[in-house]
Amino acid sequence: MIKRRDFLKTAGLCTLSYLCPNLSGWAAGYQQSEPNGTRLIVIFLRGAVDGLNVVAPYGDSLYYSLRPSVSIARPGQELGLLDLDGHFGLNPALEPLLEHWKNGSLAIVQATGSPDPTRSHFDAQDFMESGTPGVKVTSSGWMNRLLMQLPNSKSPVRAVNVGEVLPRILQGPASIASYAPAGRFAAVRKPLDYPVVAQYFGSMYGSRTDSLGKAFNEGMSAHKTLKKDLEGEMTAANQGAPDARNFKGFGSQIGRLFANSPHVQMGFLAIGGWDTHVNQGGSKGQLANKLNTLGAGLAQLVTALGDQYKNTLIVVMSEFGRTVKENGNNGTDHGHGNMMLLLGGGIVGGKVYGNWRGLASGQLYEGRDLPVTTDFRSVLSTVLAEHMKVSKAGMQEVFPGYRPADNELKGIVRG
Repeated sequence: MIKRRDFLKTAGLCTLSYLCPNLSGWAAGYQQSEPNGTRLIVIFLRGAVDGLNVVAPYGDSLYYSLRPSVSIARPGQELGLLDLDGHFGLNPALEPLLEHWKNGSLAIVQATGSPDPTRSHFDAQDFMESGTPGVKVTSSGWMNRLLMQLPNSKSPVRAVNVGEVLPRILQGPASIASYAPAGRFAAVRKPLDYPVVAQYFGSMYGSRTDSLGKAFNEGMSAHKTLKKDLEGEMTAANQGAPDARNFKGFGSQIGRLFANSPHVQMGFLAIGGWDTHVNQGGSKGQLANKLNTLGAGLAQLVTALGDQYKNTLIVVMSEFGRTVKENGNNGTDHGHGNMMLLLGGGIVGGKVYGNWRGLASGQLYEGRDLPVTTDFRSVLSTVLAEHMKVSKAGMQEVFPGYRPADNELKGIVRG
């Protein structure tokens, strides 16, 4: 016997808007307007990736003296960094992304992150996903609020979450469809995939005209649409489930979903396992292995998007960075400032953005961490306003109370 709670989760009806008719989000989902064709994909690296080894400042000699075990050799040396601009180098594990740097569709923002000083994974992720650093009572995530500001594609699947649990960043009144691939990307049947189960619940809820009836019909539509869009990819992929241990198939699958489904406007997925306190490694090792997976997945995502890449913004972010100095376990500890990666046809790439102050102790946050000189909301509000054409008033709904510094990232999106 399926519990009603589990049914609602399976059908993709986990948002409060469906179950609480007094909320305005459900009605907002049926505005009579057309989408502008732009899309957003956010990839969150949970665990605080070491941004200083993703995009390393090899031009600063302190990088090597502070990291004798985990630093990456200079460009031109064996297993060395991939030179970007004479000062920064890309981790060699991310070589599949180098062509996008060269063609100007990959940009990097250094010394960015949340202004909140916490080094707690839980709090930092919560603040970044809610979009309100330091405020724990925000009830929705910034991606959900962003969806409310976009022209409606008149589809039950406007935003897709890859995972079993709806993440903080997507919680809120707007409807979100979740896709949770099971082990080895197998096409495991959900309860609603069995005709007898679908028929049973249909007889109970399908003809109702109240909020629960609307929830059922909308959820079933989203479930069927996602199943149809992804079934071919689920059958073909054999690299394993998209989790921290094996994410090699994520790029192709999500890219093709976006390429073949114009109604999907946003997507989110998280990759865990970036908390490298022990034996982090340099050009090889724990971090490099994970970056190999990330780089290959992102390259596959771009390829699978095809012509839609020009309309898609891909954001790679993490809750905070790691200490500039390595620890006694050949790893790094929780830090503060980090980097963000931005990919897409509308990005003015081939450039490292941000206010970089170097690695001297007097320039570090609390004498140990990269400072946050560019608020992550400044990065997001700038690129989203330009890419997705969200108004200033709308952006205040997405990031309430925040106003980015003037011209801080001017020119990062093509006009």
